[in-house]
Amino acid sequence: MTTDPPARRRTRGPRPVPEAAGNEAEFGDILAVLGQQLGEKVAQAADPSGRRRLKGVHFEYAADPRAVHDMAGGAGYSLASNWFTQLLAQLAVANSITKSQLCVFLFVAGGQVPGTGIAQYTQQEITDGLNKVAAQKGGKMITRSTVNRAVQALCGYNWVEKAGNGRIQINVRLWFHGNSTAQHEVLAEIAERHDRSPEAFPYAVGPEGAHQEELDLDFGADTRVRGRKRTG
Repeated sequence: MTTDPPARRRTRGPRPVPEAAGNEAEFGDILAVLGQQLGEKVAQAADPSGRRRLKGVHFEYAADPRAVHDMAGGAGYSLASNWFTQLLAQLAVANSITKSQLCVFLFVAGGQVPGTGIAQYTQQEITDGLNKVAAQKGGKMITRSTVNRAVQALCGYNWVEKAGNGRIQINVRLWFHGNSTAQHEVLAEIAERHDRSPEAFPYAVGPEGAHQEELDLDFGADTRVRGRKRTG
């Protein structure tokens, strides 16, 4: 009398993944099936009785390598509002700001201490810095009194703000040397100084309206044909 062979023990293993029909799976989400398989395997390894279930899966991502900007000079770079850079060009063409105001702002904005929005310049240092190339060429140079008037005008536009002791606070919503975390910290400090007014620095930005002004310094035009002041 022959005996039946012992019943083969069914080993638990990954369940078969449903085959795809065409480009789409017919039987549910493949990720759900994979998660179920992983849950069974991990639970079995932790507790042969299978009473424990997978609580969660942890994923770690490698850092995304980024290339470093290749900028001319050794002063790094700043972030500028695209709206504001276009506004600068429009105001200059319309003679709504003077050349001295434009030059003073660009020089000061490019000299910010990283992460602070502060430029540490006296008006004499701004004057000397702006005249560096002109002095080498023996050309016309800007005066300290012109720089003083330009700084006063820029404060009126809320592009800069005097911070005392030869320090100038740049409107960091227009131009900032640093990352977003540092910028928001500076904005919070400025807001505290101005009682969080939406009409104060650095949110109200001028000049209001477009108007024509005679330039403090010409753009290389022939002074022999200089006309009357343009208005309107």
